[in-house]
Amino acid sequence: MTKRILFTGGSGKAGRHVVAWLVNAGYQVHNLDLVPLDHPGVTNLTVDITDAGQVFNALSMHTDFNDLEHGGGVQPFDAVVHFAAVPRILIRPDNVTFQANVMGTYNVIEAAVKLGIRKVVIASSETTYGICFAEGPRNPHYLPFDEEYDVDPMDSYGLSKVVNEKTARAFSERTGADIYALRIGNVIEPHEYDRFADFVARPETRLRNAWCYIDARDLGQIVHLCLQTSGLGYQVFNATNDTVTANLSSAELAARFFPGVPLKRALEGDEGLISNRKLREVLGFAEEHNWRKYVDL
Repeated sequence: MTKRILFTGGSGKAGRHVVAWLVNAGYQVHNLDLVPLDHPGVTNLTVDITDAGQVFNALSMHTDFNDLEHGGGVQPFDAVVHFAAVPRILIRPDNVTFQANVMGTYNVIEAAVKLGIRKVVIASSETTYGICFAEGPRNPHYLPFDEEYDVDPMDSYGLSKVVNEKTARAFSERTGADIYALRIGNVIEPHEYDRFADFVARPETRLRNAWCYIDARDLGQIVHLCLQTSGLGYQVFNATNDTVTANLSSAELAARFFPGVPLKRALEGDEGLISNRKLREVLGFAEEHNWRKYVDL
């Protein structure tokens, strides 16, 4: 079992839940972030991932004082999970968002593979599909969104994630390392389910997310499955939960909000319009936190 994990961005909204899940599963997690994560068993290092030198040093130094005791030098990491990023548009200027996300990902993957790490998991995004931050209304090429879709975002954040996927593929092709990119849906923390009654009452408010989400705890399971599955080379997975956040079927949502958009295949019940079928079939993902368990309609 992969045990010693370097995690970037573990202090963020998604990262802190994934880190907690991994620690509970027995992983040793070292968090690189601009802000430390206060969680039992997690070590921290303040790192600017846009600085390649800092990243190389972080991956090749001790994690805490206890590492000095065995006298065996710096211990290698078994895998890298890279979540650190400017998390959306309209937080930083567009050029800063793009540069930080693209160069940060390049630096992390380059350092990992050059130091001999054979497993890297990176956070991509649902925004690569070009609907979330589109300029005005926009129809998809087809539904449901799957990993074969021609991703074409308009915005700096979604574009940065497309470039990051290409970077991951290039390094995997070059080195043979397993590098898996997760197109993460709208991350929902446990306390945020009180918003879902309004989501259901006004489905138009969830159109830009294609009525998709990922429970932060289920995202922890997904990362764990990625860490435990080897030999796939470069892969992209939609990291989303099973069903749409609506009391309409998926076919009804598609017909109402995306009339005329072709269906790649028949839609089944309330399945997610950002399909996680590959995640379930290839990695064995089994949703534990369906929104209906927490929402009294």
